[in-house]
Amino acid sequence: MAGGESVPNRNEALTWCVSEEKIGTMSQCTGVARYISSKEPVTKVIVPHHGIKKFFAPRPFSRQDVPPNVIISCGYRPERQVLLMKRAFAGKPLTVHLQRPEIEGYVFVSNHDWNRQLENRPGFHRMVGVPHRLRPADLEGRRDAARRKYKRDDQPLIAVFVGGDNGAYRYDSRSIENIAGAIDGLVRNGSRVVVSTSRRSSDATFEALNSLASPMVEVWDRRTANPYLDYVAAADGFLIAKDSITMPCEALLTGKPVYILDLTPVSGDRLGKFERFHADLRETLNLTRDFQGQIETYPYQPINEASRIGQIIAKELAHRSEPAT
Repeated sequence: MAGGESVPNRNEALTWCVSEEKIGTMSQCTGVARYISSKEPVTKVIVPHHGIKKFFAPRPFSRQDVPPNVIISCGYRPERQVLLMKRAFAGKPLTVHLQRPEIEGYVFVSNHDWNRQLENRPGFHRMVGVPHRLRPADLEGRRDAARRKYKRDDQPLIAVFVGGDNGAYRYDSRSIENIAGAIDGLVRNGSRVVVSTSRRSSDATFEALNSLASPMVEVWDRRTANPYLDYVAAADGFLIAKDSITMPCEALLTGKPVYILDLTPVSGDRLGKFERFHADLRETLNLTRDFQGQIETYPYQPINEASRIGQIIAKELAHRSEPAT
């Protein structure tokens, strides 16, 4: 489950990261790529086209491109383009897919999307949550300066991360009141709180949280650069709203307590996916806890799926480069 920072046989392989326009899916690809090769990955963004435009859409690659050694993709949209890329380069690139399309090669599927039909499929592997861009060394490099800036005396520093409506949960008045009440409770218990919204956060959510700003509560103003990475590096604990999959996985890299805050659910398949994800982290793996008013430390082994996957692929590349006997 956990992965270290080092990658055996780290090399100069050229990697392509292929994803739709969502930053979250591309960051899964680049997060893994940086554990495979010392070269910066090349990103290929798949822009969706519909109807007749789909057949005349420009390809995000050319046969004249330098062939990649590895193609890493995420989500279902890149599948067709990855197959074309592999065919254009005579099947030579090693393909790595995060989530579940039918691309031949290495496929890593989150526990919350896994089913028994995948058990015996060659090349399919389970993973915890999703890989991401954060690395222990990056956070360690920020930690001292970030703690000097945001931490006060011996008060615990709690980072609160919130998102927005996502089809599984709704940021209605009940959800906003729940978040505000949690922050107020943390302050009353002696914690200092830093709050960051996401790209999905509505203006109403931001305004409600910004109204809580005080000497004990800092809320990112959405005008300056997002201090999210510094918040992660500095925090003694985390309170994360339930609508995110990536943010809990990033927080779990730190070994600090990660608590999940409830939101108003929206019935449907998407809700089931998120609930399976949270149940896996909380009940199966004992990595997170539901927020019940307090944040306490507890032991767990930090997870770094980008590193673990990168090591698997780096070993395969090293094996491919060995001379035949």
